[in-house]
Amino acid sequence: MRGPAWALVPIGSIVVVVFAIRYASGTADWLTWLALIAVPPLAAAALGWAIRGARPVFALGAVPLFVIAWASKTSLAGEACGALLSALSCVTLGVLLASVTPASWLKLGIVLMAGADTWLVVSDILQAPNATLVAAHPPAGLPQLQSVLFGSISFGYGDLFVAALLGAVLAATPRLETRAAVLVLLVASAFDVLFAAVNELPATVPVALVVIGLEVVSAGRRRSTRAGATPRPAR
Repeated sequence: MRGPAWALVPIGSIVVVVFAIRYASGTADWLTWLALIAVPPLAAAALGWAIRGARPVFALGAVPLFVIAWASKTSLAGEACGALLSALSCVTLGVLLASVTPASWLKLGIVLMAGADTWLVVSDILQAPNATLVAAHPPAGLPQLQSVLFGSISFGYGDLFVAALLGAVLAATPRLETRAAVLVLLVASAFDVLFAAVNELPATVPVALVVIGLEVVSAGRRRSTRAGATPRPAR
C-alpha cells in the first residue's frame, strides 16, 4: 500500500471538494453527512490509538465532546468541542496517510495543497463553495463537523488536516515536532495580520511555509556536515 501517489491526497482533498461543490448539487449535504458519521469515530481513534500517550479507554472521551457539540452548538463551548473533534479526526487521518506515504513526498503534498488553496482564494473560486459547505446543516440540530466555527472565526476541515499531516510526518522526532508546532503558531499569528486588509486567507500557507523552512535548514545542515567531514586516508 505504501507509495508516493498518496501525496496527492492533500491537494485532491481541497481541489476536488471545491469543484465538486461548485458543479455537483448536493455535494455539500453529502459531505455534511460524511463528516457527521466519520469525524466522531476518527476522533475516538485518535484518543485511543493515534496520539502520543493514547489509551483505548481514552477513546470514550469522544462521546462527551460530541454531546456538548450537539447540545450547545451555538455556544463557544459547543463550538470548541466540535473543533476539537474535527482536529482529533484529522490526527487519525494524518497518521494513516503518513504510514503509507514517504515523508519527503508528503511534505511536497503539503506545499502543493497550500499552493492550490492560495490559487483558489486569490482567484475567488473557493469562497462560494466554502459558503455553501458552511451553510449546510444536518437534521435534528446535529453538529456541523464538515467545517470549523468558533465565534466569528470560520475555517475549513482541510486547514486542520494539513497541520495534522505535518505533525504525523514529524512524529518520529518529538523535539522537531514541538519546534514545528511553535513555528506554525508564530507564522500563523503573523500571517493573520493580513486580515486587516482582507476577509479570507488560505490557512494552509503557514504550515507549508514551516515545511519549506525546515527543509531549507535541514539541507543547510547536511551541506555543512559534508563540508566539515574529514576524508579518510587512502590505504
